Amino acid sequence: MLDTTRGAVVQGHVEEGWGKVAEVFRANFTGVPGEVGAACCVYKDGRPVVDLWGGLAEREANRPWSKDTIALVASTTKGATALCAHLLAQRGELDLDAPVARYWPEFGAAGKEDIPVRWLLSHQAGLPVVDGPLTFEDACAWHPVIRALEAQKPEWRPGTEHVYHSMTYGFLVGELVRRITGKSLGTFFADEVVAPLGLSAWIGLPEKYEERVARIEYAAPFTLEEMTAGMIETTGLDRDTVIAWMNAVWGPDSVQARAGQLGGAFDHTSGYMNTRAFRAAEFPFGNMFSDAHSLARMYAATVSEVDGVRLLNPATVERMTRVQTDKTRMHGLPPGLDVPANRSFYMSLGFWRACPPMPFVGPGSFGHPGSGGSVAFADPDAGVGFGYVTNLWSFRIGEPRASNLAAAVAACIGARR
Repeated sequence: MLDTTRGAVVQGHVEEGWGKVAEVFRANFTGVPGEVGAACCVYKDGRPVVDLWGGLAEREANRPWSKDTIALVASTTKGATALCAHLLAQRGELDLDAPVARYWPEFGAAGKEDIPVRWLLSHQAGLPVVDGPLTFEDACAWHPVIRALEAQKPEWRPGTEHVYHSMTYGFLVGELVRRITGKSLGTFFADEVVAPLGLSAWIGLPEKYEERVARIEYAAPFTLEEMTAGMIETTGLDRDTVIAWMNAVWGPDSVQARAGQLGGAFDHTSGYMNTRAFRAAEFPFGNMFSDAHSLARMYAATVSEVDGVRLLNPATVERMTRVQTDKTRMHGLPPGLDVPANRSFYMSLGFWRACPPMPFVGPGSFGHPGSGGSVAFADPDAGVGFGYVTNLWSFRIGEPRASNLAAAVAACIGARR
């Protein structure tokens, strides 16, 4: 198909019965914040039923988004990282209830000797920050961060609270995979996930693929009041609860704010995400480059057979998608403040589960979003794999682009039943 929306060329194919997804994809270019360039893919029962791309991969150069364009998907990477760990668990090489120190002895320092693998995967290990100091070069080199995490004392008694390990997650799970397999996370992912499925996805981008990368642009900023309203609408919580939660957990001196700095390694004003050094490094928390087709195909292969390949068996999927953060309190909340996990951070063993802030397509859905707007997920009941990528990064709470696409997928599934 070929379509033009506000000057943006949309290409790809849509099978009969899936037209609503195409309608929403086109509408995203004229909505708020609007797209610069984007792609969306849906697999159903092991085959693609929607595969769309359009707009510009680079606005300044007027470079069109093509079938081969890849984009930085930020924390959508974490789903791929978790998948690698569960492949090892499925093979009997990783025990989710064993201490991390069984596989990584040096990790057991500073009161971490009894932390089980499942607490790393579910953001309950108490290690969202590194005291540092660390440099960007340290992060790219990997091992300085690992040494710092080995020495780091947990922020809370592990297993009693949770908070999003925005950057340390990738190093923690990545080092665990490296200790077991002898391969870096990016290499293991390439060998065990990318190669069998023929994906265009990299954690550690080879230089020869640089010309395929969409350039990040940023949507207009929004006010604190708009953020608050978005949180209220998305979570269904009352205004007082939302404001108290935001101040406690996301304030300038909070653990969550410090988590995004990795001991000083990442200066978000430096533009590092558009550098070759960032793209070449392996950051399993957030620097995968992929297209939407590959994300959808990867997740589809966790719940169905895709061209003869199925990555996970149903028992593994059932085990890895059991919610964990409903059993512990979010770190940093003041006494008396209740923020239910299914309204804030509904996390299983490495994957978000469907909840009001992250509805996906049904109660059985699991996946991971990324900063800026990308998201990928699967639904075992519907046999669906979904991927969406964009180069217009918007940090607006209640971002409509991906959620509207997911709602369209759900509507199409319902109409076909």
